[in-house]
Amino acid sequence: MTPQGVPVPGPPAYRDADVLRWLAAYTASVTGDVVYFLALSWSAARVAGPSQVGLVIAAGALPRAVLMLGGGVVADRFGPRRVAVASDATRSVVILAAAAAVLLISPGLWLLVPVALVFGVVDAVFMPAVGALPPRIAAPEQLARVQGMRGLSIRLSNAAGPLLAGVVLAVGGAAGAFAAAGALFALSLALLLTVRVPPLPSLPSTDDRASAVGELRDGLRYVRRHRMLAPLVTVIGLSEMCFSGPVAAGLVLLADERGWGAAGMGWIASAFSVGAAAAALLLTVGSRVPRAGMTVCGALFVTAAGTVALGHARSLPLAVAFGALVGLTSGVTATVTGALVQTETDPRYLGRVTSVTTLCALGLAPVLFPVAGVTVDVWGAAMFFTVCGGICLLAAVFGVAAPALRRAELRGDGAESTPAPSSSPA
Repeated sequence: MTPQGVPVPGPPAYRDADVLRWLAAYTASVTGDVVYFLALSWSAARVAGPSQVGLVIAAGALPRAVLMLGGGVVADRFGPRRVAVASDATRSVVILAAAAAVLLISPGLWLLVPVALVFGVVDAVFMPAVGALPPRIAAPEQLARVQGMRGLSIRLSNAAGPLLAGVVLAVGGAAGAFAAAGALFALSLALLLTVRVPPLPSLPSTDDRASAVGELRDGLRYVRRHRMLAPLVTVIGLSEMCFSGPVAAGLVLLADERGWGAAGMGWIASAFSVGAAAAALLLTVGSRVPRAGMTVCGALFVTAAGTVALGHARSLPLAVAFGALVGLTSGVTATVTGALVQTETDPRYLGRVTSVTTLCALGLAPVLFPVAGVTVDVWGAAMFFTVCGGICLLAAVFGVAAPALRRAELRGDGAESTPAPSSSPA
């Protein structure tokens, strides 16, 4: 505080030691996820053939989707830091044990499926917990920067993870890859243990005997009745439905249909990643996001147009340009909506709200995977990208039609932007 009683602004997020430690832990964790996923897929393909890879992957994806909302309840009840630390420790132990088992005995589906199941269950708890930490360690006005830094972390992990997995698979086989993933989770755990989470002032005691189902219902009711979060979660679900996976599958089919080959698909995918990274970097170094709600809606309108144009592009350079544009605008949408969610949410509900938004981002996308193949086969790739653009357009229109979201601002003052006190543990 200054002598006049005016709060002294804290350092920007990219200079905040706790934020940087959280970011390093998150980066190690996401990279570990990539290495683990590739090691699991490689092992399944080697021991059971390509037809069984989907079974093993589904064994991990299903419990994660089903239990994600419950993971948010756990994070809110026991505190996001405590839950994230326990989850990272469990993931590290499970994957290192899998590495030892693969090294000592010949692995089969009897080993890979249980590993995937356990990992999926723990991931359902870890993801809401680690995602709920930024508002506890960063000032509200820094949350857009934190989300930008998180976006850069994801891009870095998705670039470095496959390279690392390829090296360790070539040198140490599946056992080496599992060991590398386990070591990354252990590193994430060590970093999370150094993150200081200030305690929140206590509220009048809540009913600790409330059931998990009751807490989940309370969280969903909170989202449904919140003037900002209700439309915001809807916009997140619609905007992420295509861009959490189906568009990547669509790029493969588009490149094949146009005769651009694997190289062409790689150029478009890389341009998309570069655009998304540029958006994350821009929001990391920028001081503020003016008119955040309209920024989201405007980015969605451009994303819709760019997605349709990408599907109708007849030359590879044009497709690469549209891919970069879509990556940029969808990256802005993801970063700003993430910051709005964390700014608007009462800390007591952060885990549950994070689980809802994560489920919207990851849980709805698989619905469109089979649709992508059928649509391209029957009507062509242009139609699939037109449908995806239409979904983005619907999200934009919905955002403009919701007054609270249309007028949303990211700022550190105001009743809803200031974290409310909570009795939940750190």
